[in-house]
Amino acid sequence: MRAAPTILHLDMDAFYASVEQASKPSLRGKAVIVGGLGPRGVVATASYEARRFGVHSAMPMGQARRLCPNGAYLIPRFSLYRQVSDVVMAMLRELSPLVEPLSLDEAFVDLEAGGVAFDSRSARETGERLRADIRAATGLSGSVGLAGSKMLAKVASEEAKPAGLLLIEPGTERELLAPMSVRTLPGVGPATGEHLRRAGITTVGELAEAGEDELVRMVGRAAGAGLYRMALGLDDRPVVAERDAKSVSVEDTFDVDLHDRVRIRGEVQRLADRCVQRLRGSGHSGRTIVLKVRRYDFSTLTRSETLRGPTDDPAVVREAAARLLEGVDTTGGVRLLGVGVSGLADYTQEDLFAQSLAAEPDGAGGTDGSDGADGMDRTDGAGGEAVAAGAAEAAAEGAQEAAGPPGDPEPAPERRWTAGSDVRHAVYGPGWVQGSGVGRVTVRFEQPGSEPGRVRTFRVDDPELEPSDPLPLVGDGPDRQDPKETD
Repeated sequence: MRAAPTILHLDMDAFYASVEQASKPSLRGKAVIVGGLGPRGVVATASYEARRFGVHSAMPMGQARRLCPNGAYLIPRFSLYRQVSDVVMAMLRELSPLVEPLSLDEAFVDLEAGGVAFDSRSARETGERLRADIRAATGLSGSVGLAGSKMLAKVASEEAKPAGLLLIEPGTERELLAPMSVRTLPGVGPATGEHLRRAGITTVGELAEAGEDELVRMVGRAAGAGLYRMALGLDDRPVVAERDAKSVSVEDTFDVDLHDRVRIRGEVQRLADRCVQRLRGSGHSGRTIVLKVRRYDFSTLTRSETLRGPTDDPAVVREAAARLLEGVDTTGGVRLLGVGVSGLADYTQEDLFAQSLAAEPDGAGGTDGSDGADGMDRTDGAGGEAVAAGAAEAAAEGAQEAAGPPGDPEPAPERRWTAGSDVRHAVYGPGWVQGSGVGRVTVRFEQPGSEPGRVRTFRVDDPELEPSDPLPLVGDGPDRQDPKETD
C-alpha cells in the first residue's frame, strides 16, 4: 500500500454508447443501447439515459426493448471504438510507462513511475488534466479514481461516475469502504454476495468485523483471506504494463439454430478468416487451432489441433477448423460456433504446407455442457471486456451471412443494412442506418460535430448508397464534409 494516491484508474463513461452519441448528433441526450440486435443478442453498453429505464449491460436485448421501447438500438462499431481507445491509451502512456489496460475503455496507470505525481495535490491535478485532455481529444468523458492501490482506485472511479474524479486519501480506506455493499469488492459476484447475505453480511464493514477466520470457514481459505484483506482496503498488486495474450478467438451466436451441414461448414470457414484477421491485427501467430460448438441443447464441445509451428495463414486455419468440425456431431442443430488460435508467438512458421499436413490432434478437448475454450470474442489476457461486449462484437462482425457454396447459381442475396452501421450516399454524403425492412433502408445523414441530420429512405439496392468507414469523432477526417441540405 502506498503512502500517496498515485495509482490512477480511468473508466470511460458508457463508452460504446457515448461514442455513438458523439458520432450521431441526433442521439445526444437520448436512450442508446448497443449490442447484438437479434433475438439472442445481449446489451453491450447502455447510455445513462437508457439506464434510467433499468437497461444494463449483459441484459438480453429482448428484455431491454421491453423496458425501453423507444430507445435507439445499434450494432457495435468496434473499429471506431478501437480508434478512440487508441487515442485515450496513448494519452495514458504519456503519463507513465506503467499502463495496464483492462479493456478498450479502462486502465490502471502508475503515476509515480511516470514522475508526474508524488502526493495528493499533484495526483489530483494530473487526474483533472487527463479528464480535460480526453474531452478535448475525443469529445467523451471519463471517470478517474486515485488511491494508494489498484483495488481502491477502481472503487474510486466507480464512485466518481459519471464524469467525475474521486481521490481516496491513504488512511481513510476503511472509513470509505465500510458502508459499501460487499458486491463493490472485486471478485464478489452474485453467488458469493448471496452466500454472504444469508450469513448476515451485506456491507464491507460487516465483512471486516466478521474476521478472517470466520470468512475462511464460510468461503474457503484462499477466498476468505482475500476477502478479509480487501475489506481492510489492503491490496499490494503492482500496475503491470504488459499482459501477454494467450489466445485470439471469435464466435457467433445464430438467431436460428443451424441444421444444414454445408451452411455450418461455411460459417466455420468465415469464422476462421475473421480469427486470422484478428490474429494478424494483434501481431501474433499461433500453433493450436480451437473449434467451439454449442448445440441446440446448450451443450458445448471444443476440439483442438496443434500444428508443428505457429501460423497466421488463413488457409491453414480454415483447413484445421474444417478437420475439427468433421469430428463433431451437429445433428439436432447448432446455436453457436467459434474458432480460436492459441499457443501464440510473434513469428510465423515458414513451412506452412508442412504444418498443415503434419498437425497433431489434441483429442476431444472440452466436455458437454461446458464452455470449453475460454475467451472467445477477445484476445485473452488483453484485459477482460464484459461478456456482453464480446457477444455483441461477434453479432456485429457476423451480421452478414456467409455466401453460398462455390458455383451457386442463385442471384446475390439482398443487401442487408444493420441499424447503426455507417453508409455514404453519392449525393447526400455520410450517414448511418436507422433501420431497414420490406426492401427499404432508412438513413439519417449527419456526422460528428454537425447538427442533427435529415432522414431519407432508399431501396436496399440503391446503387448510390454504399457501406462506409466511420468518421473520426473530433477533427477533420479525410471524408469529413458539410452535409447537404437538399430535398
